[in-house]
This record gives sequence, C-alpha cells and structure tokens, in this order.
Amino acid sequence: MATTEVERRRGQLAALSIAAVVIIIGVPLWWRTTETYRAWLPVSQITELAKLQLQLSADVEVVFARGTVTPEQQKKVPLTQTRDEERAVDEDTSLRYRYETKYRTATIMEEDALNQPTAAEADLSLHMLSESPCGSLVVYVIPETSLLLPEDVNVYIGQRRTALLRIGTQMRVGKTLEQLQAHLEPRINQVLQVMSFSHADITAALSDRVRFSPGNKEGIADSMRAFKSSPGYEITFSLLNPDPKSHRLHWDIEGAVQMYIQPLLAKLSPVANFSIDSQTLNYAMLGVNPRFDNSRGAYILNADSLAHVINPVEARLGSNAASSNPVLNFLLYVPDAHHSPLHIHDHKKQEVPSNAFHSPRWGGIMVYNVNGFYGTEAEFPADININMSKVMGVFLAQLRLLLGVQSSSPPPGFLVAPCGSTGIADWELDRLMWSRSVENVATATTTITSLAQLLDQIGNIVINDNIAEQVSSAVSSLQLAVAELEAGNLGFALQYSKEAILASEKAFFDPSLLHLLYFPDDQKFAIYIPLFLPMCVPILLSLLKIGSEARQKRREKQAKKD
Repeated sequence: MATTEVERRRGQLAALSIAAVVIIIGVPLWWRTTETYRAWLPVSQITELAKLQLQLSADVEVVFARGTVTPEQQKKVPLTQTRDEERAVDEDTSLRYRYETKYRTATIMEEDALNQPTAAEADLSLHMLSESPCGSLVVYVIPETSLLLPEDVNVYIGQRRTALLRIGTQMRVGKTLEQLQAHLEPRINQVLQVMSFSHADITAALSDRVRFSPGNKEGIADSMRAFKSSPGYEITFSLLNPDPKSHRLHWDIEGAVQMYIQPLLAKLSPVANFSIDSQTLNYAMLGVNPRFDNSRGAYILNADSLAHVINPVEARLGSNAASSNPVLNFLLYVPDAHHSPLHIHDHKKQEVPSNAFHSPRWGGIMVYNVNGFYGTEAEFPADININMSKVMGVFLAQLRLLLGVQSSSPPPGFLVAPCGSTGIADWELDRLMWSRSVENVATATTTITSLAQLLDQIGNIVINDNIAEQVSSAVSSLQLAVAELEAGNLGFALQYSKEAILASEKAFFDPSLLHLLYFPDDQKFAIYIPLFLPMCVPILLSLLKIGSEARQKRREKQAKKD
C-alpha cells in the first residue's frame, strides 16, 4: 500500500510539473514566437485626415495706376482686405477659399511700364520689374483713357501673373474708396476665376473622393479627359506608314520635340517628370475602312468610327513594362495612296480643321495627307518631308488637354494673351498646380485611410517598420501640404503632396501586405490542434483526476470531523 501511494503521489507531482511548465513557460513562449508583429501607426492622425478640410489661400494685389483714384482716395491706401468663402462638398469634405487682397498705388517704374505701346509689352515690362510668387496675382487698374486695350476690351490677361483692368472715369469721381472697391470686386472675382483656382476645378480634382452632382457635366468631362496626377509620364510619338512602297516618310521628331515640346515640359517640371521616345511603324493600319465621299472626292472617317481606331493601333505600339507611369500616345498617320485624301468629320458631319482627334486618358491621332505633295506621274516610293510645325501645333494642344491645362472661354470683355513659346502661361501653370495639389492630397488621404482600415480589420497582417515609416511619412507630408495650401505657398504644397502620394502608395502596395501570406483563424486552428491536442489531453485528464481526488479527500476529512 505504501509503495502504491508513493507512485500515485509521484504521478500527481509529475502531472502538476508538466502542467506548470506548459502553462508558465510553454504557452508564453509559443505566444511570443507566433504573435504578429505590428508596428505603431498614427491612427488618430489618419482619422483626422479622413475628414478632409482644405483651405486654399491666394494673394491678390490690386495696383491703381495714375488717373484711377482721386487724391482723397489715395490717402487711404495701402490697405488689405480678406475674404473667405466656405463650400461644403460632402459630409467628409469641406473647402474654404481665402483671398487676401492688398490695394496700393503704382510706383514710378510701374507707371513707365504701363506707358508701353501695347498690353503685351506692358506685361513683359511689369514682369521684368518684379516676378510675382507662384499662386499670386497682380491686377493693375488703368484709366479709361489708356491706349493699352482695344475699345471692346476691359480686361487683359497676360502670359505671366498679371492682368490689366480698365475702369471708367465716372467711377472715381465723387466716389469713396469703399464704393470703388465694391465696384471693382465683381470684376476682380472674374479675373480670379480665370487666372486662379475655381470651385469647378477643385471639385473636379476631388473626383476620386467626391461624387459629382448630375448637373456638373462640364466638370465630369474635364476630369475624365485629363490623366490622373502621377509622379511621371511617358510620352510616345509614333509615325504610322501603312504603305512604305508608296511613301518614304521623313520627320525630324527630335528637333520638333526640342523646339515645341521641351519648353512646355520644362515649365511643367514642378508637376511631374517626363520622358519622351519616338518610333516609326510600317504597315500599321487604322483598323477602320474609311468611306469614300463622291461629293468631296475624299475618304471620310466619321466621328462614330473613331472609337474603333485605337484598339488595332494600340496593339502595334508596344509598352514600356519597366515603368508604371501613364503613357501618352501621339500618332501621326499618313494614309496610303489608295486612301488619300482622308478627312475626319465631327458629329455634325463637318470636316475637322486639324484633321485630328484625341482620346481621353490615352492620347491623340492626327491624319496627315500627302497626296498633294506629288503628281499622278510621280515615281514611288515618293519622298515626303513632314511639316513638323503643323504637326506639333496639334500635338501640343492635345498634350495640354491631356495633362489637365484647362482652356476655359473667358467672360465677355476679356482678352487673353497667347501662351507664347513655352506652350503654357504662368497663371495656367498655377491653376494646374492648385488642382494637382488638391488631387494629390485627396488621393493620398484616401489611400492611407483605406490602408488603416484594412490593417484594423485584418489583425494578423504583419506591419513592418518600413511600412510604419512610409505611413508616418505620408501623414507628415499630408499635414505639411494642407498647411502650405492654407498659407498660400503653392510650390511647397505641391511638393509635399507629391511626397505624400508616393509614400502612401509605397506603403499600400508593399509586398508584405499581400493577403495570400496570411491565414484565417479556422485554418490556424486546423494546424495547431493536431500538434497540441495529443499533449494537452493527458495533462488535462491528469489535472482533472488530481482535482477529483483532492475533493474526495476533503469530503472524507469533513466526514471524520462530523
């Protein structure tokens, strides 16, 4: 009996020891070695950014030239006024526009610049005196007697950040400065709508975040035409020669790019990086059979058939698999001798003057007829030198549209100067930078918020330190971009917004976050139960037996006492 009691006692101690080792050492060790590492994320800051509240601030300077204010009015300048405009886009997005307007009189050097023979020369002279900061505007109020503007023009918008506004003589005589400002405010607001950001542009930039109202068709069309904001773009120029036996084509694409395209891309360098390549494709057909019009003696491509041109041609273009940047395709198609001349007609059955069309977020195609370059008795293949000035003029206009440079029609009485050799005016660049900054902030905010929600819902996804660093960097850049927009520092706001979108996308598309790397809980139980169940069952049964025996002894002792 004594030996049996000792063995039983030893078995109980062994079971308790094993259970203690499993509970005290085994379970914590297993938990520690199998737990999911999740680095800290600034969740509270991400939640604050989800409620996007943007303030865009623009500095406007109104300069009164000689003869526009009376001596009594002149005593009250310079002065500064601030005007705020609140716009609620939806429950999670609100916009505030702040215009800080400074009024002053023109300096002697500015008066000399305003005495130039033409408005364009005055604009250049004023630009040489002082260059306005990015995102700001200067409006020069000139008297009615000034010869800078034609009679039917009241506002001239130059190539820089300067506008000339003509005011009638009757508005300054007998009027206080406050009345003069009240008269000028609607005109200045019209100038701001043309040269600076507008509510339609900003809401179009928020298209990925905000649903458009059904009545905002123009904003929908503009946002769908242009490419989405990207750190870089690939531009490809392709010459399509369907019949090399008929035409031997020569085009100086390198020289044309340097002359017409590079000045625009250099001006757009703060917005994105650009790379350009070119190619010549022989025996490349449009994939659509044009219809011959006997009345015109030419082949016709109707507007309805243009949508079927892109896919067959795109298969021949190839793609740059090494780059993830969007590609802008510009195709110059020279019809073969049997289908010349070839003209594009619009929906009204009218001939398109440029003989070209563009496809939203894809590129443009121009048809270049060469049948007039040679006679009926010419020897084939005929050597054709392509007029690159004509071609690049069309491609440059299409490039502006696809990059989001809006060319809205100005109000009556406005005269807008041509954009010049750079292909884009300074104020057009500012408008694009405002839109791109807001679009980058909205996209990065949506990306980082979606990532935070994903990581919160799937608790077993590993959050590495590099992902946490990218998320923190994106949040910090977003906060800086919003602050710079509020301060009116457009250049810094765009730069920080670009950094935010790069960091947010790098974190969101990190390979370690692939869902295939993680298992649901039921699969984990299916893996661990065969490992732990054979070991845990004997231990649990032993512990239950020891507990049962302890209760039995307690009852026996209680019975003896009774």
